[in-house]
Amino acid sequence: MGELTEVYEQYADQVFKYLMILCRNVDIAEELTQETFYQAVRSIDTYNGECKMSVWLCQIAKYTYYKYVDKQIKQPQSPHLLNQLPSVENNLVESENKIALYRMIHLLDEPYKEIVLLRILGGLTFKEIGEIHLKNENWARVTFYRAKLKLRERGNMNEE
Repeated sequence: MGELTEVYEQYADQVFKYLMILCRNVDIAEELTQETFYQAVRSIDTYNGECKMSVWLCQIAKYTYYKYVDKQIKQPQSPHLLNQLPSVENNLVESENKIALYRMIHLLDEPYKEIVLLRILGGLTFKEIGEIHLKNENWARVTFYRAKLKLRERGNMNEE
């Protein structure tokens, strides 16, 4: 049991930050972090050590988030919390330039949107991003570069 506590203490913050990037809601990210570690404990025998523990946990977190989103779509009567920005974020995002940039990022198609958020807000390396998406580091670099080109194009269109 001690090892599980150590794993949680070591990686919980990283998993939480990753989920915050995906859902942008503190309460949901906390709940999904707990669910991620629950799922990790249930499937620890599938972890073969080929990737870092943090990457494996972030993969579980991503699928946990996707399941949550699917459940929200299938139950439209429940409040849709994904679109609500907590007041903490409203305080952090004060600049109009930042808001405009985040809007443009939000409009990107996947995987460009997730790659940009993981890189900029999550501070992940291209290697880590590639591992999360089960791709290589070069794929992450190229995808990020293409996302930046798309953002520049949209920025130029808004200026005209």
